[in-house]
Amino acid sequence: PDSSLRLLLFLKYWFFTGGKAFGLLKSQQEEKLNGINEAFLTDPKYEGEEDLASKLEMFKKKYMEFDLNDKGEIDIMGLKRMLEKLGLAKTHLELKKMMAEVVGSSSKDTISYNDFLNMMLGKRNAILKLILMFEGMAKEEEQKEVGPPRRKTFSDLP
Repeated sequence: PDSSLRLLLFLKYWFFTGGKAFGLLKSQQEEKLNGINEAFLTDPKYEGEEDLASKLEMFKKKYMEFDLNDKGEIDIMGLKRMLEKLGLAKTHLELKKMMAEVVGSSSKDTISYNDFLNMMLGKRNAILKLILMFEGMAKEEEQKEVGPPRRKTFSDLP
């Protein structure tokens, strides 16, 4: 009984401190990305961009969602997960090509937040930018439906 109590206390300690550490890590990452957002808000290059602050906030949330290593960069596995979540699985070669298109070089194997923002706010239409833009539009259309769901029929069955 004594050893099981110690194990329970250890697991409780580990669970709560691990969760706090993760939360602290995420808040530090968010602060860092907020600093980058501030730099973009004051950059004269983007002063004509409509709703820049809200776009940057949306981009930050999307970026943090797929930064799997919590180092402030999206690696190839984060990109793979992002596209799979959107229902667009890609081969390793396609992922490397998309990444090179975003960062401007095939030797770099991560997408920094600056690279991500330059892609999303830039004039060039990178494949990843188009995918994320269409995903956002699809979510907006889904949210517009209000009221009770329509009644299902036999023709709706697979």
